[in-house]
Amino acid sequence: MGENKLALEVNDVSIKFNLSKEKLDSLKEYMIKFLKRQIKYDEFWALKNVSFTLNKGDRLGILGLNGAGKSTLLKVIAGVYKPTTGTVKKHGKIAPMLELGAGFDPQYTGRENIFLYGAVLGFSKEFLKSKYDEIVAFSELEKFIDVPLKNYSSGMRARLGFAIATIVEPEILILDEVLSVGDAKFKKKSEARIMSMFDKGVTVLFVSHSLEQVKRLCNKAIILEQGQIVASGDVEEVAEIYEQKTK
Repeated sequence: MGENKLALEVNDVSIKFNLSKEKLDSLKEYMIKFLKRQIKYDEFWALKNVSFTLNKGDRLGILGLNGAGKSTLLKVIAGVYKPTTGTVKKHGKIAPMLELGAGFDPQYTGRENIFLYGAVLGFSKEFLKSKYDEIVAFSELEKFIDVPLKNYSSGMRARLGFAIATIVEPEILILDEVLSVGDAKFKKKSEARIMSMFDKGVTVLFVSHSLEQVKRLCNKAIILEQGQIVASGDVEEVAEIYEQKTK
């Protein structure tokens, strides 16, 4: 297998979170206890020794119950979290669609947020200007574009977030439950846009609660349980194992 085929290499990735056992009311109290070494932490391994590789054009479905580490894994790959041990090697431009619109400011209008959120995603002002009409048209928010975001419904915010985040053609696309936003019509439209990205050979990591959706959109799958991969391979085989587990 040539190096040029590889899109993503995840090698032995583990990530540990420290959960403080006690609720401290103030920074002062925290500092006193910290200095006296009195703070106890629960160590929590969100991911343990996760390894897999994806070739260009692979579409990986990530299955698992809540708390299995699915979103954490996506955040490590996107670069939001740094792994405690292990490495992530990415070959190509990555577009993470994790929490759609997490970079929005509710005080500003839809128009202003296109430029704000676009900047958070790393797009230049010129690029956003050139794509502005397309973003608004896709989001179907023409009538509301000069309204502050605090007056948007969660579905409207998600539509705007989706329209901005999918405006580029990335080599690696990270999707965290984002195809479950909006009404049925918008779901269909957003899935069609993702499909058109697939046609261009983009590599995809996809978290969804819908096994049907994973089977429809992915060719490979893994199952995470308590931060560890318990099954991986062809999507049909893994889906069967997952169905057995969740019966």
